Amino acid sequence: MSLLELDDVKVYFPVRRGVLFDRVVGHVQAVDGVSLTIEAGQTYGLVGESGCGKTTLGRAVLRLNDITSGRVVFDGTDLAALPDEEMRRTRHRLQMVFQDPLGSLNPRQNIESILAEGMAAHGIGATREERRKKIVEILRRVGLPAGALSRYPHEFSGGQRQRIGIARALVLEPDLIICDEPVSALDVSIQAQVLNLLEELQDALGLTYLVIAHDLAVVRHISDRIGVMYLGSLVEEAPSDTLYAEPRHPYTRALMSAVPVPDPDVEDSRERILLRGDLPSPANPPAGCRFHTRCPWRQPERCDTERPSLTDLGGGHRVACHYAAEIADGTIQPTRDLAPPVLKEVPAGVPGQAGGGEEPVATTS
Repeated sequence: MSLLELDDVKVYFPVRRGVLFDRVVGHVQAVDGVSLTIEAGQTYGLVGESGCGKTTLGRAVLRLNDITSGRVVFDGTDLAALPDEEMRRTRHRLQMVFQDPLGSLNPRQNIESILAEGMAAHGIGATREERRKKIVEILRRVGLPAGALSRYPHEFSGGQRQRIGIARALVLEPDLIICDEPVSALDVSIQAQVLNLLEELQDALGLTYLVIAHDLAVVRHISDRIGVMYLGSLVEEAPSDTLYAEPRHPYTRALMSAVPVPDPDVEDSRERILLRGDLPSPANPPAGCRFHTRCPWRQPERCDTERPSLTDLGGGHRVACHYAAEIADGTIQPTRDLAPPVLKEVPAGVPGQAGGGEEPVATTS
């Protein structure tokens, strides 16, 4: 059963100018028409480079950012249409674990106060003693001692603070937890511990996760289904194993080619894809396919003028690319004429480089 459904969700931020008269001169299209479904008990991974809108989308689900248009249906209720007070009462069922574990915790409150604040606001626990008992149990689940109640956030390590952030979400008995880069600020060894903790809590409590990250290894480890975002839109969505085995969108293939493989033979022989240019501005996105300005497989006319829709290629594998099938079977090859080289011309005589040569946008070693 679907717990969360997003239907053509858009989040635009106005761009204002003027000194005496403040006027709107444009909009930043942070999220532009995202549709996805998350099943109860599932972990959905959302990946993409910085600035693609994935965090804004997660915050929009909780209405921390205003939704410009579209529907966010949670357990049969459209959150986008709820009055503020009803949304406040519903919010305990949807919680968020923030990227910065220290910045998301009030430094002037001890851990008991931080965790009990939300419980009191939502009427969880009739007395302070009941709330404390529940807090101690949740702290035990996340691997922290009861003695942590009287301590302050600065007295904990980064991994412990992230566990406190997870505990703050759990005490409100949520159905869905949005994890925004939950391990990006942690050491690699601690990342594995926190990810394993999230999986254990999901199995024990029947939680549903929306995990937002840019680390593809993290998303693969924890996710059942993965969506790839680029410039405010989903460009590919598939079950985790399918996406990693057969990425079909050029942007997804470029992301995968950047992940190192701990096998020298595979690493030396696999495809490398280099993207030229920077991420376009969401205030002035390109016409047609949003990715065509950086795509090595770009074709004239259609890619420049017609925006592709997410099309199911079978097995729930959806791709927003006009030529996904042709790229997969090799009918269309990466072309330097259509996608200029990443590197500028190298002067003659430079050791290790051909004089005046150019590197192709996509190469196979």
